[in-house]
This record gives sequence, structure tokens and C-alpha cells, in this order.
Amino acid sequence: MSSARGLVALLVVVGLLAAVLWLLRRGLATRRTTGLLSVETALSLGERRTLVVVSVEGRRLLLGVTPASVSLVTELARGDAFEGALTAQGSPAS
Repeated sequence: MSSARGLVALLVVVGLLAAVLWLLRRGLATRRTTGLLSVETALSLGERRTLVVVSVEGRRLLLGVTPASVSLVTELARGDAFEGALTAQGSPAS
């Protein structure tokens, strides 16, 4: 009987830990705006490479993000989309 109570207690603790981790992860993932910097959108390119549009101090920047670096691709004017920015840089948008 005591081994069954121990097992139930262990399952409750593991369940609570999983719930707390899920809540933390969900809370951190949805918090995308911090003061003067906000992430408008992100597009995964695979293999841990991403294009990200950020707003900082009234400017919109298209950044290329890899595990080793963050590079400025171009500065976007208000209302510009990815396709217009990529075409302006000489890359064909598909």
C-alpha cells in the first residue's frame, strides 16, 4: 500500500513540474515585445536559419539569423513586405 502511495505522489509531482514548465514556456514564447524593440514576424528557412522583421526606435529591419550570427539584410520602409525587400536587394522573390 505504501509503494502505491509513493507512486501516486511521484506522478503528482511530475505532473505539476510538467504543468509549470508548460506555463513558463508558453509565457516566454508569447512575450515578444520589450520596450522599444518588438518582433513583428519571423520566417524559418530551415537548418536553424530565420528571417526576422523587428521594429526598433521607429525603424523596421529585416534580419537574417543563424546560430553563429545576426545580419542586417535591409531596412524596410513602413508597409514594405518581404518580397519587395528581397527584390530590392537583388534576390528573386518566389
